[in-house]
Amino acid sequence: MTAETIYYAIGDVHGMAKSLQALHALILADHERRGGKATVIHLGDYVDRGADSRGVIELAMALEHKASKSENLAVHALLGNHEQMMLDAFDEDTLTAEEHWFTNGGSDTVKSYLRGRDGADRRKWRDAIDPAHIEWLRALPTMLVDETRKLVFVHAGIDPISYPDCKDEIRIWTRSPRFFDPDRWPDRAELEGIRVIHGHTPTSDLAPDVGPRRINVDTGAVYGGSLTCVVLAPGEQAQFLVV
Repeated sequence: MTAETIYYAIGDVHGMAKSLQALHALILADHERRGGKATVIHLGDYVDRGADSRGVIELAMALEHKASKSENLAVHALLGNHEQMMLDAFDEDTLTAEEHWFTNGGSDTVKSYLRGRDGADRRKWRDAIDPAHIEWLRALPTMLVDETRKLVFVHAGIDPISYPDCKDEIRIWTRSPRFFDPDRWPDRAELEGIRVIHGHTPTSDLAPDVGPRRINVDTGAVYGGSLTCVVLAPGEQAQFLVV
């Protein structure tokens, strides 16, 4: 990552594959128009609730593959709490983990993997999930930081008291009032000048929540809102691409 990089950070997708495909097209067109180097960051929650979680992961992986052949494009994905629930259910093989995931949209994810697999046994849903997808999910980080530009990319947020050493659980789950109100952040050198780019908590008006210390781009795509990408170009105010 360099100071000249244009960042494109995408909010919670939740199985809305067609929307993500359209947003990727907008991002690539915007990058082509601007030129220079670009980094696309998916902020997590690719799965659950929407109709095509499998398709969303395929699109994210495909864009990463495209970027691997480009000198001017990088693509990263972060772990969201819904991916963690999916992994927990996949690994633990317990009714508790499975039910927790299923009641939070996991049943929709399973349907997206079973679709088109004639005769598949829903009770053996693990067999329907692409092994490459599980491997990809396991490798996802919980935070990316541009130290030069003081940009922090994370799914849910940070703990202002312990950042940058906050636990992964905080990064993918937090809805702490302390985080949401930067006026309550302590006076710590580690927080000086940083801006946190996150999703996880749908905004009340389904529009981006933009402030000097954080930007929330979860605009409720699966709840009738738009899928939103914040564009952070050097020397410019935050701009947005939406579908």
